[in-house]
Amino acid sequence: MKLKIIMALAIAAGFLAPVAAVAQKKPHIIVVTHGQVSDSFWLVVKNGVEQAAKDTGADVEYRAPEKFDMVAMAQLIDAAVASKPDGLVVSIPDADALGKSIQAAVKAGIPVISMNSGSDVSKKLGCLMHVGQEEYVAGKGAGERMKAEGVKKAVCINQEVGNVALDLRAKGFKDGLGGDVEILAVGMDFTQSRNAFSGYLQKNPNIEGILALGPTGSEPALQALEQAGKAGKVKFGTFDLSPTVLQALEKNEMEFAIDQQQFLQGYLPVVFLNNYIKYGLLIATNSVPTGPGFVTPENAKQVIDLSKKGIR
Repeated sequence: MKLKIIMALAIAAGFLAPVAAVAQKKPHIIVVTHGQVSDSFWLVVKNGVEQAAKDTGADVEYRAPEKFDMVAMAQLIDAAVASKPDGLVVSIPDADALGKSIQAAVKAGIPVISMNSGSDVSKKLGCLMHVGQEEYVAGKGAGERMKAEGVKKAVCINQEVGNVALDLRAKGFKDGLGGDVEILAVGMDFTQSRNAFSGYLQKNPNIEGILALGPTGSEPALQALEQAGKAGKVKFGTFDLSPTVLQALEKNEMEFAIDQQQFLQGYLPVVFLNNYIKYGLLIATNSVPTGPGFVTPENAKQVIDLSKKGIR
């Protein structure tokens, strides 16, 4: 009987040994996004990445180009692939520009998870899954909210022309509103963006609704509205959160902000890859939606408290 027990334990140990050996490995994961941590949105993403690194014990690096630059981002992905990490996390704002680099990672046997943007092309490029929100669905929800407020004519502020995710937001907004939507292209510079929107307001004083596709567009627009004496008098919504956006919501100068929970977009892919690398485990879904959620004047204070902790 003792011999049988010893043999059973030895067999069990034989099965467990490889698992234990794998479990002791410290995975090296590289995260490459199109967003700079100087941006309040992407700073929260990076906070999520760093928290996941602490929770999993993985060795994680966050990399991004100095500005919205698809050539530079593709080069960062190529460099990451060349370093042969155990896993790669990428955002995909432009599949045409980044697809070749992402597919090279997949062909090299590097597991890839996409996040934030690229839900529509993630699987096609060979990614294991996508973590983020469906941009068209979120935009349509914004349009439907504006329509319910009686808006028939609106302007959509695009701060990153060429970002396919933002194009999907704008298309969803137009379809959800079912009215007249004009696209106003602005840059990443605050003053330039504010002046561009001020000029638009002067030419279109009767505009009924405004949707910014991110805080980089909404914050300058808020200042332009204040300077024109129209803050709180035009229906105004935005994608994504920032301290300025949350303050405007609390003061009823905006109707809503779409929260895609970017902390989770940084956190979850690292956790998923860590488990996949160590144990071969992965949840059985192509996409994990982190949004859209709507922050309004009614719940802005609660979200402000969470944003002070760097997770909203």
